[in-house]
Amino acid sequence: MKIIYCLILVLITTGMVSAQFTKFKPTLSLNEKSQTSGSTSDTATKFGDYTPGIGFNLAKTKMGDLNFKLFSYVRYLNQKASDDQYINAFNDTTTLKLRQDWQFAKVNIQFHGWLFDPNFRYLAYVWSNNNAQGQTASVVVAGNLSYIFNKHFTIGAGIGALPGVRSTEGTFPYWLTNDNRLIADDYFRPSYTTGIWFKGKIADDLNYNLMVGNNLSQLGVDASQLSSSIATVSGALTWYPSTGEFGPGNGYGDFTYHEKAATRLGGHFTYSKEDRLGQPTSDAFENVQLRVSDGSVIFKANLFGNGIRIDTAAYRMASFDFGVKYKGLSLEGEYYFRWLNNFSGSGVDDLGFNILEDNGFQLLASGMLIKQVLQLYASYSKVFGQYGDPYGIRTGLNIFPWKNQYARCNIEYIYAYKSPVGGSSVPIQVGSTGSIFHIDFVLSM
Repeated sequence: MKIIYCLILVLITTGMVSAQFTKFKPTLSLNEKSQTSGSTSDTATKFGDYTPGIGFNLAKTKMGDLNFKLFSYVRYLNQKASDDQYINAFNDTTTLKLRQDWQFAKVNIQFHGWLFDPNFRYLAYVWSNNNAQGQTASVVVAGNLSYIFNKHFTIGAGIGALPGVRSTEGTFPYWLTNDNRLIADDYFRPSYTTGIWFKGKIADDLNYNLMVGNNLSQLGVDASQLSSSIATVSGALTWYPSTGEFGPGNGYGDFTYHEKAATRLGGHFTYSKEDRLGQPTSDAFENVQLRVSDGSVIFKANLFGNGIRIDTAAYRMASFDFGVKYKGLSLEGEYYFRWLNNFSGSGVDDLGFNILEDNGFQLLASGMLIKQVLQLYASYSKVFGQYGDPYGIRTGLNIFPWKNQYARCNIEYIYAYKSPVGGSSVPIQVGSTGSIFHIDFVLSM
């Protein structure tokens, strides 16, 4: 941890020195504006103006501004063609309650802008998981603060996503699917926690993102459950060699129809020391748990034998991604490696192993059948684990009725095999095998 603290001190000092010599007035693209905590003073010209990706301007003064954004969707879900029983690698049988229902599934209300200085940004939001009303963390109230010193250095603090995979880099909601990840991505990824982060450009086509946080997933976890040490760090390097960008939000698919091939390469690494007492409940909002590849949580008592209970474990995960977009077509993929070790707890000497190793990948292809109107995509995702090799296949359509990315109808078919991830807020359940179909109408201002 001394290395981490030294790195933080160096980054803060570098940013402050740079700020003394550069009076920086950020000129951001629409994408960059939508990914920051606010907007510059020229984002809106008057009260009530709407900017796609930023939302409606509610206030504009010499001392700051206030903007409003909304993300929400209605979902029809049908899991009836899936198996209703799941036998895991430990021969435990679970009966799945297969769903067929309509849900006004999630609502994310954001207030964001700048205060006192256009470089000082704030974000506050309420995000509801209406599929799990009444459960822990079905409604989250969160936010963060940040300051842009220059294009090379931004510092932020609050609730943020650990940048351990591409989908937690700030790419949401610019995904091919709606709000749910492919099996491998969801299995390996870190999540949202409270922490401090540093990001910016090393060069015009090379970006960095570093975050130090409390744990892998703090949503659904109160402060008294956290361990007394800060031992979670996550970082990413992304390179855009051909065009220096990769579309809105650096997201998936080529809705913007690149006339010159856009390319992307990314590398990520995350380390965290996880404690059994600091885990969210099994179906909490944006839940991440340490699981083996049959979906079993490693902290479950007697999972690996009578009298054995893991209390703490070290999580290390690396991922590497690539992507290319050209004239409405895209091909994108990511490979993941994860190691769990340094176990402590009751009876861990009898585990029979010192380390759990898993790897996996996802591959996505898409094409605009009708420019800015109709998009077809397909994906394959697989986990190679010591307790099973689950996979998922998806194909879907995105229909953009107003020829923009901020309102769409997503129609998707999923075939899952022994999914190790899932929950009430996503189409898949843990243990799902079989066909799943859902239709979402999505509004993302």
